[in-house]
Amino acid sequence: MENSEIIKVRDEYEKQIFDLKQLFEISKSLNSTLDYGILIESILYTIMGQMKVLKAALYTKKGLDSTTFNLHRNFKGFELEHDHDYSIPEDSPAMRLFARETRCWTLAEIRARFGNLGGLEVLESMEPCLLVPLKAKGVVNGLILLGEQIIDEEFSSYEKDYLLNIAILASIAISNAFLFEMTTTDMMTKLRMKHYFYTVLLDRMEESAFTEKPLSVIMCDIDHFKIFNDTYGHSCGDEVLKSVAKLIQTQTRSVDVAARYGGEEFCMLLPDTNAAAAEIIAERIRKGIEGMAIEYEGQRMSVTLSLGVAQYDPERDLTGKSVIDRADKAMYLSKQSGRNKVMVAR
Repeated sequence: MENSEIIKVRDEYEKQIFDLKQLFEISKSLNSTLDYGILIESILYTIMGQMKVLKAALYTKKGLDSTTFNLHRNFKGFELEHDHDYSIPEDSPAMRLFARETRCWTLAEIRARFGNLGGLEVLESMEPCLLVPLKAKGVVNGLILLGEQIIDEEFSSYEKDYLLNIAILASIAISNAFLFEMTTTDMMTKLRMKHYFYTVLLDRMEESAFTEKPLSVIMCDIDHFKIFNDTYGHSCGDEVLKSVAKLIQTQTRSVDVAARYGGEEFCMLLPDTNAAAAEIIAERIRKGIEGMAIEYEGQRMSVTLSLGVAQYDPERDLTGKSVIDRADKAMYLSKQSGRNKVMVAR
């Protein structure tokens, strides 16, 4: 074998060894968090850095019971129309194809297979160069879209294989995040459970004490909830709980934690938020619930909340229970003073 060929083979082996090391580091990075939002962003930036592209997007499901894949805000570089629906049904022909065949795809290859885009027509305006399904245990749980490479070359077979390896690691991480969500989410309201809320609260309290950034807690309780159960039955009470939870979710940021604390009581954890800002958020939630009409078996029902706000104080709140108790007492003061109010703990 000539020296040039030996050098070429050596360089190829060195690149493969380097890429294997990279995959190991990527695996450690993606499995270092179970926070879904952080994970998705990590996958996007990993793909963009490894494949040297300026455009990347990641389709995932919104929740455990979702039947569509959505972009949310999981894209970089692509220009999207904000009023356009980019969702993809999980049972579309193309998604079923991805579940059967593990490979990277172009839109042209999908069109050649079906004679159309097999339910991916929404992607045509985005003009992705490559589609990479995320599969774990034979189930597609996401779809990566890539734009052209910075060097303006087509993806090689080796790069596609490397991409599939990253996709496997990403899909496993997403599956783990979903499993974690299942064990920490109240299935009725889709809010977090009390034990998860308390665990995150302790972490945020430690962070707040170190950074001196404010941290606030909101506790709220549905007024006269027993009436809904006694008058219309427990199914009606469930609908009220779900409606209130849904509105609470719309008023929280990705960094916030909204949870069902127990029964008809809810709580919210607001990082980098002082008591005054938390009071504004609580008032917005109160007004939203007050103006909401819930339909149940032909009946229109009005609902109100009593809310309490407390800002974490490192001098007073030596435990998570302390700040929760102060918010809870403020909430009960709201009830004692007429309900449908927001009170702030002093």
